[in-house]
Parts: sequence; C-alpha cells; structure tokens
Amino acid sequence: MAAETQSWVLMATARAPTNIAVIKYWGKRDEALILPINDSISVTLDPDHLSATTTVAVSPSFKQDRMWLNGKEISLSGGRYQNCLREIRKRAGDVEDEKKGIRIKKEDWEKMHLHIASYNNFPTAAGLASSAAGFACLVFTPAKLMNVKEEHGNFSAIARQGSGSACPSMYGGFVKWKMGNDADGSDSIAVQLASKTKFGMTLLLF
Repeated sequence: MAAETQSWVLMATARAPTNIAVIKYWGKRDEALILPINDSISVTLDPDHLSATTTVAVSPSFKQDRMWLNGKEISLSGGRYQNCLREIRKRAGDVEDEKKGIRIKKEDWEKMHLHIASYNNFPTAAGLASSAAGFACLVFTPAKLMNVKEEHGNFSAIARQGSGSACPSMYGGFVKWKMGNDADGSDSIAVQLASKTKFGMTLLLF
C-alpha cells in the first residue's frame, strides 16, 4: 500500500431513503440471514425528507472500526454490522487516488479500518424504518469506497443481513423484495418495479 506513512484520509458519502411496505412479509424462514417467507413490495419515500446520509472514511491512522449515529458513537460489535462489513470487504477491489498518491490493493482492505458517520434527517425509532436507510447506506457507501463491482441487487442481499427493510432501500420507486429459494439467501434480493426517475433517486454518491 503506497503512502502508508502519510496522514491521508479517503472518503465516500451516500444517501439512502427509508421505505414503507405496501405488501408486507409475514415472517422469516431464516432469522440469521433474514430470509422472508413471502415476497413483499415497498415504496421508497422522499430522500430529501426521509433518508440517511452516511460518510465512510479510511486511513492508515485509524486503529479500529468506529461508527457514529446522529453524532453519538455506537458499537459495531453486533453481528448484523459485522456481517455487512465483512461481505463488503470480501468483494473489495483495488483503489488508487493519483492526486493523493494513494494505492490500496484489494487484499489490504482486510487490514484497513473504517470510520463511519451516519445521520438520519428524521427521528430514529419513530416507526419509519430508520434501519432500512441506515443499513442500505452502511453497505453501499463502503462498497463505493472500496471499489466493489456489484449490481444493486447483490448489494441488497448484503443489506438484508443487517435489516430486512434495507433490502428495498437500494432502489427508488416501487420495489419488490423477492423471498428467494436458495438456502444461502443469495436469490433473496430487491428488484425495482417502477422507474426511479418517477419517484426520485435512491442512492446518491457525492
């Protein structure tokens, strides 16, 4: 990894909306992987008013992964956080920033630590599924930082492991969360039913 002795920071920021289910799922066939027993359909809400914005930073000076939610540090020791971050790190690619002289190889990401700051523009635990927006961002933002080359549907399968409601927040408009049939949950993903241009952009990378 080049420029290791320098005090550099590389960042990415994204925003994801919450959503409301119009056809709900009625239970889970697998609690650990958060796999539903039926398909569901959700509508994405206006990201200008009901969304999470997350910034993820990486630096050789960071000693451990840390996260702040609405300005308050929270623990990342929970299995759902760890599952999401582990899956993204497994898919990381090479990253190079010529202007800063930074070159990170894909295998280096296992040793690099992240600082994550997330902010909801609506009250947490107010019945508006803040975890949907939060976990969608928790997956999408580090994935962009680490140059992960995946489709949104694959990101939704990872976000689902943090919060089932995060799965459809990977898209805008009306979104179907497919229950899937595979035991590992790889086919339990979100697919968009209506164009996001009609309902607003879901994920915005700044």
